[in-house]
This record gives sequence, structure tokens and C-alpha cells, in this order.
Amino acid sequence: MKVPRNLGGERLAVKLGKYGYEVTRTTGSHMRLSSSIKGHQHHVTVPRHSPLKVGTLSGILKDVATYLQISVEELAEDL
Repeated sequence: MKVPRNLGGERLAVKLGKYGYEVTRTTGSHMRLSSSIKGHQHHVTVPRHSPLKVGTLSGILKDVATYLQISVEELAEDL
């Protein structure tokens, strides 16, 4: 899986919007995104850095993919 290397936190938040994620809180340089598309709440914290570090982005994508019950590869390709 190839993780995008030029993706910032603000852009990631917009792209995750099509999966039902919305910014519910901003504290300092971090945003909290929430989604209830699968019937229960899921929260993920995204730094507002640009670009995101590869490990940070990979962890966020794994967390979101697990919630959405899709593979990380599918999610990464969609970004």
C-alpha cells in the first residue's frame, strides 16, 4: 500500500467527509472528526499539519478503514 505523502490534515478531513466524517471539535493544532455512518459513533483525531507524517496518516487510515469495514488499500486509493 502506498500512502499519499503530500496530504495535509485539513485536506484529509475534507476527503473523509464523503464517509460521513465531520469536524466536531478543534483544539490547538488538532481536529476531532466524528462519523456515525455505521450506526455508532466513531471519533478520530487528525493533526492540522501539512503534510502529515507517513506513520500518522497510516494510523489514521487504519483506524478509519477498520470502522468502515473496508481495506486500508481501498481507502488509500480513494484518497
